[in-house]
Amino acid sequence: MSLLPPLSELILPGALKLLVSTLRITVTNPQKETCGQTGKRIFAFWHGKMIYGWLLAQRLSPDKTIHAIVSLSKDGEILSRTLEKLGFTLIRGSSSKGSSEVKTAMLTELANNGIIAITPDGPRGPRQTFKYGTLRLASAEGIPIIFATIRYSKRIQLKSWDRFEIPFPFSRVDVTIHNIEVPEFRNQEELRAFEHQLSKDLADD
Repeated sequence: MSLLPPLSELILPGALKLLVSTLRITVTNPQKETCGQTGKRIFAFWHGKMIYGWLLAQRLSPDKTIHAIVSLSKDGEILSRTLEKLGFTLIRGSSSKGSSEVKTAMLTELANNGIIAITPDGPRGPRQTFKYGTLRLASAEGIPIIFATIRYSKRIQLKSWDRFEIPFPFSRVDVTIHNIEVPEFRNQEELRAFEHQLSKDLADD
């Protein structure tokens, strides 16, 4: 049996919290009342920004349990162990595997005024592109999406599909919160047009 999952369960949560504790973070939210209010919502950030994205979800809603969407892949298993140690509950699956179960679990938690945290371009891309399922669910259920753009002043960028970013200790982190009210879509063309424009507006390249 590989030692990586047990080791990651022991090391990664503490290492992540230690790294984040050194960062100089500024959060800008033009509509603060939406960010701070109680009630159901989907919190989102790009897959390549998850070093801080997950802990940001907890920072913005410190008194609520965050339900994290994590894929069923091997990488997802390592991430799930880390997030459990950090106090998240998990919904395992993705748009390609277990999508119906994920949707059912999301609806259950949202019905209880829960907060869902998701990387809408994960687990395999396209990079910085919303998946239709997230937008369709938000539209049908009238759920707001709180999206965080996260920019590190100094970071390592990996050559992975998501250009995964690891901030240097003591880097400055600029976060902007976007409150997205997803409209009703009369057809697939409207959904695609909204997804295209939203992904373009929130891309940080």
